[in-house]
Amino acid sequence: MRGTFFDPGKLRHEMVLEEATRIADALAGHAESWQAIAIMWAHLEPAAEIVSRAGGEETEITHRVVLRYDVRVWRGRRLRMGERFFAIRAVRDLDESGRYLLCLTREETA
Repeated sequence: MRGTFFDPGKLRHEMVLEEATRIADALAGHAESWQAIAIMWAHLEPAAEIVSRAGGEETEITHRVVLRYDVRVWRGRRLRMGERFFAIRAVRDLDESGRYLLCLTREETA
């Protein structure tokens, strides 16, 4: 079965894949720091998702990000583009061909 066609020319946003690391502080606690793992080219597509919370429904800003397949991409890591951060919430093979990944992300503030 042939997969869905994705135009690789759309991968024009340079993003940095990052992983959280914990650094011990002087008070026996820890601080979170992010370490760069890889530079990747991506297709960034804004989307909105309705989220139900106790006070009612809210719109959460989310993005769909398409990358070339890479085993280092998984939930819990994030993508950075300049001063913008995208927490990876879910990852799946875009067309079941092992060529591209679709990441569902949530934009966060630093």
